[in-house]
Amino acid sequence: MLIRTLLVIEDETLRRRVRTALETSQAVLAESAAGERFWAGLGEETYDLVLATRSTLPEPLEISVSEVRNLPDRPDVIVLSDEEDLGERTRLLAAGALAVIPRSLSPARLRETLAALVERKRFASIDHIKSEREREEPRLTAFASASQAMRELLALAEKVATADTSLLILGETGVGKEWLGRAIHASGARKHEPFIAVNPAALPEQLLESELFGHEKGAFTGATKARRGAFELAHSGTLFLDEIGDMPPHLQIKLLRVLQERKIQRLGSESELEIDVRLMAATNQDLDLAMAEKRFRPDLYYRLSVMALTVPPLRRRHEDIPSLVETYIDQFRTQLGKPLIAGTSIEALKALKSYSWPGNVRELINVVERAVLLCEGELITLEELPEGVSGAISVDTGASHLAPATGRAADWQDKTLAAARESIIADFERTYLVSLLEETRGHVGETAERAGIDPRTLYNKMKLYGLRKEAFRGS
Repeated sequence: MLIRTLLVIEDETLRRRVRTALETSQAVLAESAAGERFWAGLGEETYDLVLATRSTLPEPLEISVSEVRNLPDRPDVIVLSDEEDLGERTRLLAAGALAVIPRSLSPARLRETLAALVERKRFASIDHIKSEREREEPRLTAFASASQAMRELLALAEKVATADTSLLILGETGVGKEWLGRAIHASGARKHEPFIAVNPAALPEQLLESELFGHEKGAFTGATKARRGAFELAHSGTLFLDEIGDMPPHLQIKLLRVLQERKIQRLGSESELEIDVRLMAATNQDLDLAMAEKRFRPDLYYRLSVMALTVPPLRRRHEDIPSLVETYIDQFRTQLGKPLIAGTSIEALKALKSYSWPGNVRELINVVERAVLLCEGELITLEELPEGVSGAISVDTGASHLAPATGRAADWQDKTLAAARESIIADFERTYLVSLLEETRGHVGETAERAGIDPRTLYNKMKLYGLRKEAFRGS
């Protein structure tokens, strides 16, 4: 099938380069002016891919990517960046971007990269139209972990899978909460029934209610036909609500009522439908704090958390990194046509194990895919890794005494003094807080007291650095 691709690129020279790069791919191109006209007309046409420069995406960039991804046809987003910014890149990937690639790539490399991404989207689209029962679901028994914390989690998940109670899955962005939910579903009594995933945080509030409960024709402006909601689609199966902590208060009340009465009502309908759904919810938020701030209902929390599982972040199970890297190298060398790639060099694997992975497994997958794309030999080396990852270890260059704690000495060259100082301070703060939280087993009050700051400041810093107290309870 052909991939419908929309180009949103202000720079005419770059736009010509991209058009030329996509000439031989199986992509049908359309172009749009950036700015308000682009956003106003985006939902009027159907696209599989939206390829946009960073400057055409309104701030905050993550929201812009999420809005595009949650259009009815769920187009994938490729962002062309001006420079390598690991933090921004991680946030965009976490928000759902398919890839973030530098606009400075050579014509040949740009053509290879875009062709591979278009082909990846084409395969995914073909797979999507196949029957759900033909898809291979993740299995709890298929994952062998060297991490004690992960083994304990999987053992508990196997027990939970045979039950039919509500389940709350906690963990940072990118750790694989939905993967765990799918694996539990595939291991339980409902495994032959639908697994429907919805992310409340990624939908505008006015559309979320319809997405969950459905609507009748004429229920609101634009409702030209009746539509089933996620609860109906998941009947007899499992409904997975991601980022439940972002659900609006009035929908929290409706969700609680559904859990209690096992009935739903479509928007615009006077009748109720009985539903049989196992509900799983997930979040990367601190729900204790959300309840204290009146942003999340305690009664809904207690209803959801009959059983709660916390997925440990990747930085706390580095022993799993070699097997994960091997798994995704094997996957991408097949997808991207690089059969000669055998693995990683010793230095590259050391860097991958040393990096802190703020984007967790999702970031690791993207880094491995990028490395496979760029690799021209049999082994992935430091050169194929992003600078932030390769800089996680000190390379013996004869001037290692000049290397800052945050990476290599070369990391200073493109930064002002103020920016370099800020980066080093941020790295120190995060390392310091991780150390304290490990010692206090995630106890926020004790950690704040030992750090000499108030708990509110500590919460803010933990949120900034992607730290969750639950991740340290098993320390």
